[in-house]
Amino acid sequence: MRVVIQRVLEASVAVDGKIVGAIDEGLLVLLGVTHTDGPAQVSWTARKIWDLRLLREERSASDVAAPVLVVSQFTLYGDARKGRRPTWNAAAPGEVSEPVYEQVCAELERLGATVARGAFGADMQVSLVNDGPMTLVLDAPEP
Repeated sequence: MRVVIQRVLEASVAVDGKIVGAIDEGLLVLLGVTHTDGPAQVSWTARKIWDLRLLREERSASDVAAPVLVVSQFTLYGDARKGRRPTWNAAAPGEVSEPVYEQVCAELERLGATVARGAFGADMQVSLVNDGPMTLVLDAPEP
């Protein structure tokens, strides 16, 4: 699993011009799923998102009950090392990645997070005001 975490002052996701998920000050998480991701990666990733001290004054989302907006993004597993067209072979297909995406969101909620979501598989427009900027890329440990 690969995530890009951004500290934001606000963020939202729209589909067909309608906002489907939005948060004020908190974390925007772009989440990519690969073929081998399972319960261990779900648990590790959710815990990292919730506990990492990425907010101002070295606080975590769990310290201040900051909301988290989670957006699925298979393109995080794009490989453009060869040629001019990226390959998406490392990204899990929707029937595999959607349940994993939902499990990460559910695990964050179980930990106490208020979670907003994008629309899995939709053509989304993501808007954000990056705070800092603070952006971090995390790869979950391999199984």
